[in-house]
Amino acid sequence: MHELIGRELYKAIEYTKNIDEATGRSIIEQFQTDQPALAQTIFTLFPSMISAQNQGMAHLFMDLCFDVICIYQHAFGEMPAQDEERLKKQAALMQEELQSLMSQNKKATKAQVSSSQSSKNEVTQTGLVKFMNDSIDSYAAEIPGSAPSIKMTQQMTATVIRLFNMLYSQDDSQ
Repeated sequence: MHELIGRELYKAIEYTKNIDEATGRSIIEQFQTDQPALAQTIFTLFPSMISAQNQGMAHLFMDLCFDVICIYQHAFGEMPAQDEERLKKQAALMQEELQSLMSQNKKATKAQVSSSQSSKNEVTQTGLVKFMNDSIDSYAAEIPGSAPSIKMTQQMTATVIRLFNMLYSQDDSQ
């Protein structure tokens, strides 16, 4: 696994933006079948937390999660298959990330979030996180009342990206 930068990141984003509705539906259905716990977390739990502040931002978050799925599949292939041992690891990773997310101070700076990511010795997707944050900022600039949910949406999106990094990295290490 490696960081997506430059042309490779751009191509993955372009691929995602050009997916038709039927293909998109198929990708989501397959993801929900193959990754039920992760799908439940990113398409139900996280959006419900965001929707308490702003329903529109919760919908944007789900769209961005779909983009993350497609970007990772395009750049790194299908998500690693899950067996019982891998499912246990995935649950532990999600629990760790959720606890980290919940314990973060709402006023945490980007530098603090960045340092917590790099301290885990993992590949960071700085360009992808920046692209997602820019998308969230652009949406918030156009929709009145969405500003209070920006930080939470950005943190949850970065968490989803870290989860995907860890899951794809697990496959590399085996």
